[in-house]
Amino acid sequence: MIAGGKGGGNTITGLIYEGKVDLATFLNNQEDYSVDDSKVYYRGKLIARLFKKHKLYKYLEENGVDWTKHLSKKLLPDDCIYVIINNTVFIIEVKHQQVAGSVDEKLQTCDFKKKQYIKLFSELNYKVEYVYILDDWFKQDQYKDVRDYIISVGCRYYYNYIPLQELGLPVPKTKK
Repeated sequence: MIAGGKGGGNTITGLIYEGKVDLATFLNNQEDYSVDDSKVYYRGKLIARLFKKHKLYKYLEENGVDWTKHLSKKLLPDDCIYVIINNTVFIIEVKHQQVAGSVDEKLQTCDFKKKQYIKLFSELNYKVEYVYILDDWFKQDQYKDVRDYIISVGCRYYYNYIPLQELGLPVPKTKK
């Protein structure tokens, strides 16, 4: 679901939010997808690269990027996918909450973090998108201002899953 409560639909079209399931696992379980050593293939063709936490910095180093020239402190994404066909990096942060707490304020940092990631990927000339996957806790009215803010600064959020087409990835016809 995207901001405003529209969307939903078939779970095959998106990454289902579960604390134990990451993007690599999800994609590897989809028809015509395979993930091998952070490389995502669709019907045998390399279409994306995946990075979690520190692996992002290994990738940058392999591509001649010294992160310390761009940032004063590492940012460690929950998931990061570089979609080759649209030259876009999607930073995906999964937020789960059961009671009010520190996650509330973390949602308000997306503008700063997106700008930091834009600086980080500037040498590679990649476009950057910042996306939250939120659980149903964040549907409460008390989060309306934060949800509005996320959209107003050019970030996105979805509830419980993210549609593959929003990442520019092929949508498989069936599950494996």
